[in-house]
Amino acid sequence: MNAVKRDSQDICFVPDGDYAEFIEQYTGKVYEGGDFIDTHGNVLGRHRGLIRYTVGQRRGLRLSMKSAMYVQSKNIADNTITLCDNNGLFSKSLVAADFNWIAYDKMDYPVQLKARVRYNQKEQRAIATQISGDTVQIEFIQPQRAISKGQAVVLYDGDVVVGGGTIK
Repeated sequence: MNAVKRDSQDICFVPDGDYAEFIEQYTGKVYEGGDFIDTHGNVLGRHRGLIRYTVGQRRGLRLSMKSAMYVQSKNIADNTITLCDNNGLFSKSLVAADFNWIAYDKMDYPVQLKARVRYNQKEQRAIATQISGDTVQIEFIQPQRAISKGQAVVLYDGDVVVGGGTIK
């Protein structure tokens, strides 16, 4: 019965769940390997292409380290992936661009709302400040794990969607 069936989080037409391979074949672009680095720029090993990793990822790095390491960020310009310990994944703020206001025309002053940076995340208390026409600074009350550039952030006022933008 579909009503009790678990929600799918995958693209159903990708064979074997190998999204990177599918995207490379579809686009004709090959994502070359590069360096895994730590937060000080020290090389820790080699990755298999930026497309194969997500911020917060721990499994599948294919590195032998003394302690658990996670993807903190990806740098397209120099083809590096920065790794950190779990504590390095937490941040209290973000900037969202291309912000689409739904409930308001604009914000003239900072407003306490709730924000979500993942589709299945519980809404988190935050203060939103419009810093230009379509750019919003969001300061969380509690640090959030693995805020990812390029993903969406959505602001809520109770049950009302205030708006959303792309995390920079």
